[in-house]
Amino acid sequence: MCLKKIQLEHLHKKLNAKMISFSGFLMPLYYEGIVREHNHVRNNVGVFDVSHMGQIFIEGKEATNLIQKVSSNDISLVETNGVQYSYLPNQKGGVIDDLLIYKFHINKYMLVVNASNIKKDFEWIKSHNKFKANVMDLSNEFSLFSIQGPNSLKVLNKLLECNLEKLDYYKFINTKSINNKNILISNTGYTGSMGFEIYINNIDAESIWSLIFELGKEFDIRPIGLGARDSLRLEMGYCLYGNELTDEISPFESGLGWITKIETNFINSKNLKLSKENGLKRKKIGFIVMENKIARKGFEIFENEDDKNIGHVTSGIFSPTLNKPIGLAIVDIDYSSLGEHIYILIRNKKILAKIVSLPFYKAND
Repeated sequence: MCLKKIQLEHLHKKLNAKMISFSGFLMPLYYEGIVREHNHVRNNVGVFDVSHMGQIFIEGKEATNLIQKVSSNDISLVETNGVQYSYLPNQKGGVIDDLLIYKFHINKYMLVVNASNIKKDFEWIKSHNKFKANVMDLSNEFSLFSIQGPNSLKVLNKLLECNLEKLDYYKFINTKSINNKNILISNTGYTGSMGFEIYINNIDAESIWSLIFELGKEFDIRPIGLGARDSLRLEMGYCLYGNELTDEISPFESGLGWITKIETNFINSKNLKLSKENGLKRKKIGFIVMENKIARKGFEIFENEDDKNIGHVTSGIFSPTLNKPIGLAIVDIDYSSLGEHIYILIRNKKILAKIVSLPFYKAND
């Protein structure tokens, strides 16, 4: 299979990044090591190149109506220059994708979708466009950098011609960098640490990347790969599409009831309402493994040391912050209580684990 290229692939190779195939793209997994990069974001500041993510624009007089039909949240609650977390529901009770919706104004939106789902999402939205809105996939035109960590604000205030301290959480602005490049910047992230995401035209990507690192030298800014991005999000208990979110897992099972606004009458909302009223059969939980063994995606979970299967692991890592193995899982609702013990089959041995509250990581701990 021919892998797609992000704009700065050559630069990451020059930085000796470990490059891997990810969602159809060649992407940096790590530069210095996942644990070191993870800790650097928690304690300082790092930059992720996540330009594989997709950008789908929806414009026109009925753009809002189309957004509301295909997404689960209530877009009417979002003000101009606001961002909303939502998902695209399918017809059978699962999730097509989770996404961020950027509202420029009532007739213009940008949907930021997962790289593996760009084509699928685009075609799905178009298939429900009875509103005659203009739907455009402009993913190949943009690069996306995520600057995360407690010193991210200091770096970006040097990059821009504005003070980001006034940019509220889940808000964005269009502005210019000090080298006069157009930038869209949002106060968002996927790490649980302070952070921002910036969208730039591909033609400006290398100059902006270089400028960020030049301005961030005094803060020891470093490039961060997808490995640490995954471990950081997992410490927060955030869902990852393909793991905690799939076509078969209900958004209520994944813990996304808070962005499921049934009253907006989105696709399959009536059936989702019925499933909620009938009661959940499964639920997402967080766990800590009692031994120094990592529970990987797909590993089976049991009630006890006998053979009653009650679920499966969806994500698992060794947490650099907690210094112990953690993970997320989907289990039968009867075995999902906090403090309950479960057994995970790891290398043909059932290992004791404990269900704990999410997130695993709390910034003030």
